[in-house]
Amino acid sequence: MRHPPTWFRTLAMLACLTLAPLPVRADTCPDPGQWYQPGGERLDSAALFAELAGRDVVMLGEQHDRIDHHRWQLHVLAGLHALRPELAIGLEMLPREAQPALDAWVAGELDEAAFLEASDWYGAWGFDPELYLPILHFARLQRVPLVALNVTPELRERLVEEGWQAVPEAERFGISAPAEAPPDYRERLAAIHAQHANSGDNEGLERFIAAQLVWDRAMAAGLARAAGEAELVVGLIGQGHLQYGHGVPHQLADLGVEDPVSLLPWTAGDGECEPQPAGLARAMFALAEAAEAEPPMQLGVLVASHADGVEVQGMLEGSVAARSGLEKGDVILRAAGERLAQPADLTRLVRRQPPGTLLPLEILRGGEAREVLVRFPARTQTAP
Repeated sequence: MRHPPTWFRTLAMLACLTLAPLPVRADTCPDPGQWYQPGGERLDSAALFAELAGRDVVMLGEQHDRIDHHRWQLHVLAGLHALRPELAIGLEMLPREAQPALDAWVAGELDEAAFLEASDWYGAWGFDPELYLPILHFARLQRVPLVALNVTPELRERLVEEGWQAVPEAERFGISAPAEAPPDYRERLAAIHAQHANSGDNEGLERFIAAQLVWDRAMAAGLARAAGEAELVVGLIGQGHLQYGHGVPHQLADLGVEDPVSLLPWTAGDGECEPQPAGLARAMFALAEAAEAEPPMQLGVLVASHADGVEVQGMLEGSVAARSGLEKGDVILRAAGERLAQPADLTRLVRRQPPGTLLPLEILRGGEAREVLVRFPARTQTAP
């Protein structure tokens, strides 16, 4: 099986992009529970929601692994639903192929386990579904349509490698070629790419940007189509796709969707804050700084799909994987007795591992099958 190129493995990093902190005096910190316009002006929530209810597309940014972001999204959805009951919710999390599963879920035809299997949640997304289930249950309770906005990694790679004209329109769900990236967006993407690849790899950078534009365009096309069928469509999207009107908002404008709105969560600091620059989003909601949760267990490896499981392509020095005897080139066949079909399978099992326990791996090394026992520390590591 062909391994995904470096630009493709790097692409998901954008979704969790955060802004560099800019310390300021404590008396300028935002008050939790308040809406702000980037630049510092406090907004009246009733007036803001009245404005939002008059738009066709509203996008709620997130860091995918932040539960407080998803709780905020749910509260905003409930507020907008009270004003525009005939809304729809667009999800970055799932590709177009998952739409039948979403329809069946909203109709009450699937339980949680059946929905996760039918949608291929773990393969398509990989983040803990518990983060999103309250929103999914809200949609089911209120019979709010859920719309799959994304496309599969395989289609993204085809469009980048083969070109848009080489992929029949039906196979790309009628999604048109993206508008060119604004210069500021290219600069931001180049900075991300430089962190994870050879900074002199211009060809790789162009492929990376092209892949990001596929991702942005696919979500914009899904939102634009849903906006034609619902009073209001609310997209749940990684914040890196929304900041400064780049990414999805830029593609929506190219598709003729007027005045889409981006909203972002903003964690209120304790003594030092991060002032947000003008133009970052239409509005930001201040969240209380949550107690730092223990991060999930991590092996500290870079893995890619392999015909027999997942292949170890690299690892962090001193990581759990390195200390347990894993080596570059190993193919992990099974973890805890479960056969691995894709990297998301390994991620899911590792994240569920309690501190201080052992995870048995069956690996293939030099054509020989063997077992490796991975011992996780009593406390989670802070390294990625």
